[in-house]
Amino acid sequence: MKSLSALPAALAVVLLSGCGADPAPAAAPQPSSPAAAQVPAGTPCGEVAGLQGAKNKVVARGKTDCAEATQVLTDYFAKLTPAEAASPQGPGPVVIGAWTCGSGPNDPVTSCSTEDERQIEATRS
Repeated sequence: MKSLSALPAALAVVLLSGCGADPAPAAAPQPSSPAAAQVPAGTPCGEVAGLQGAKNKVVARGKTDCAEATQVLTDYFAKLTPAEAASPQGPGPVVIGAWTCGSGPNDPVTSCSTEDERQIEATRS
């Protein structure tokens, strides 16, 4: 019976042996670099019709896919009024859902962005 009485003591030693050990160190945070914060160069997404049927090349940046980029710009050009298009400050800003789109006077690039930093562009071809 002596061997059975030693079993609980041996088990306690095994269980408690890890109590005094230092926990594994946490992984060090990755250093942030300027390259990690930059958005990709852009993904070409085809063309949409703009004012007076002008073709516009669509580019999606960051976390925006081509389907969303194309739809937002199609909606923007459909919603843009002639008065907004002729504005001396340039067309826009026009709100399309979470997006705000516009451009400067005589600027061939229309830019759209969201508060969470998604971006798309349309450039007249």
